[in-house]
Amino acid sequence: MRACEPSQTDEEDGSVNEITTLAIDLAKNVFQLHGVDSRGACQLRKRLRRGQLLGFVAQRPPCLVAMEACASAHYWGREFIKLGHRVKLIPPQYVKPFVRGNKTDSNDAEGICEAALRPKMPSVAVKSVEQQAVLCEHRIRQLLESQRKQLSNHLRGLLAEFGIVIPKSSAVLKKGLAEAIERAPARLRPVLNEAHQRLRDLQRQCQEQTRRIEQLAADTPLCQRFMKERGVGPIIASAYAATVGSPRHYHNGRQVSASLGLVPKQYSSGEEPQLLGISKRGDKYLRTLLIHGARSVVSRIDGRTDPLSVWLQGVVTRRGKNKAAVALANKTARRLWAIWRDEAAELAPLVAMS
Repeated sequence: MRACEPSQTDEEDGSVNEITTLAIDLAKNVFQLHGVDSRGACQLRKRLRRGQLLGFVAQRPPCLVAMEACASAHYWGREFIKLGHRVKLIPPQYVKPFVRGNKTDSNDAEGICEAALRPKMPSVAVKSVEQQAVLCEHRIRQLLESQRKQLSNHLRGLLAEFGIVIPKSSAVLKKGLAEAIERAPARLRPVLNEAHQRLRDLQRQCQEQTRRIEQLAADTPLCQRFMKERGVGPIIASAYAATVGSPRHYHNGRQVSASLGLVPKQYSSGEEPQLLGISKRGDKYLRTLLIHGARSVVSRIDGRTDPLSVWLQGVVTRRGKNKAAVALANKTARRLWAIWRDEAAELAPLVAMS
């Protein structure tokens, strides 16, 4: 017999009660629900279409709604909070060990429920609409930058086939591409000119997107305070404020840096602890930005006598510049969280982009 088989009557009339934890396996159109009571005993297994989900959850007494932190999770989290429920978003890598048997929606929902019942299970803060909007701005900028680099390298490769070599520099490519195209075979020039125009459009769009984010940071007191820290500019400040979500979601700064994958990964046994490289968990985009910002600081510490520079000089001497940059990124993530926590009452949250 299956672990949970609600009666047909309960499935039809929705009379199942005493559910304290409701897990939802999210999808595009079909959602699988798994509910348990305070003892952890299964009380509900149900499959719903997208249009039925909100109405069904609205009829349930307030409880804990658990979901994987995946696509659309923040939207549904906000909707369920409006209905009076508590929401817990769990990173998918922590749910996987609790999924038993084959890969099915029902087993996935049960695994989410099992993970949600663990008191120390890490979770992700539900982001506001404004925070998600800012992250979308960052993702669009990231996509445009990626397309610009891909097209630039593709043009270099095509021209190199005809002995026309352009150095690896955006500035050099921008200045010399038109002349290089004129040296290419006549048959190829119309296509290359179209690609050149596309490259100029991508460069302009990247600059416009960057200006939008910079303006957002300039208009937000929280980002203004973040930017007073060394190695933190408008891109990092706005991405940090949108990604972390709320300082109240973390107990200390180490939890923030751990959630971003900036702490060492352990492979320990018995009395032999072994620390490896950083775990690289969490948001790769923000982690990369923090490390790049730290690299700019590390490159300018020679001859400086302030405490941060002296500390970095020692780390560089002992471990090298790369590990010093990661150590500073870790420290920066913690400092920004402490600033946000201590000045939360005075610093306004992210504002909606106009």
